Amino acid sequence: MACHGRFAYQPITGRGDYAWPNGARLAVYLGFNIEHFAFGEGLGAELGPASPHPDVLNYAWREYGNRVGAWRCLELFDELRLPAGVLLNTALYEHCPELVDAFLARGDELIGHGYSNAHRQGGLPEAEESALLAHCRDRIRQHAGQAPAGWLSPWISESRATPDLLAEAGYRYTLNWCHDDQPMRMRTRAGDLWAIPYPQELNDIPMIMGRKMDARDFADMILDQFEEMRAQAVRQPLVMGIALHPYIVGQPYRLRHLRRALAPLAAARDRGEIWFTTPGEICRHVDSLPSGAVAAR
Repeated sequence: MACHGRFAYQPITGRGDYAWPNGARLAVYLGFNIEHFAFGEGLGAELGPASPHPDVLNYAWREYGNRVGAWRCLELFDELRLPAGVLLNTALYEHCPELVDAFLARGDELIGHGYSNAHRQGGLPEAEESALLAHCRDRIRQHAGQAPAGWLSPWISESRATPDLLAEAGYRYTLNWCHDDQPMRMRTRAGDLWAIPYPQELNDIPMIMGRKMDARDFADMILDQFEEMRAQAVRQPLVMGIALHPYIVGQPYRLRHLRRALAPLAAARDRGEIWFTTPGEICRHVDSLPSGAVAAR
């Protein structure tokens, strides 16, 4: 049977123990996707039935996220003093640099997320994929003063070589694999690459757009996930990510429910019950632990 060969199976109930900073047991982060889509071509999430290109309805709905939704979410994050892991299409440097600057000014982490979400990464020849990773690394470093530590592929589309190419390009972690609630090392031909948990269910794209969940239920889902994982984390350290897209949760009626969901998490942070952080800080912490403390690869 074919196997990826990146890590071995290890049940979560049979692992070593460790703690997050200040003794916290649950690490929580926001994975906030800011993306740009080509006009009249390529891929893109859809609000309504796809029309022949240029498909103005769906393009304009996605563009609302960059013009309005992301800014409203920024106001909410500022209100609750929440950091964000910003999954960044580098096309935004040409399209709306003010938006990228606003996140950088907050001290948020910039994470590589391709040039545009109009195209998938996984079908590229290896040399072109390597060039894409290098371009995004260099563009973010040029703007932010440091290279991104992490990567999420557009549409979470990988080739068989993607983890190898990420490690070779100097990335420290990937968010592409949603197979665990703890960080773990993956084998690559250039050494270890961390896999930091990124949610595919606690994620507005598959839930709200795919399964047609309403904003109230999505907020309840965040709170249910938080309460259950906080109870589980008494026994072992866990990671809870929340994946958001501003053209979805930045709509006013959804933003109201997102505030309802995030406010209790911010309050738990203020009480010292959780570590509200970014994927890069999670990676940095587990990388500092003794090798036997985290899940084996």
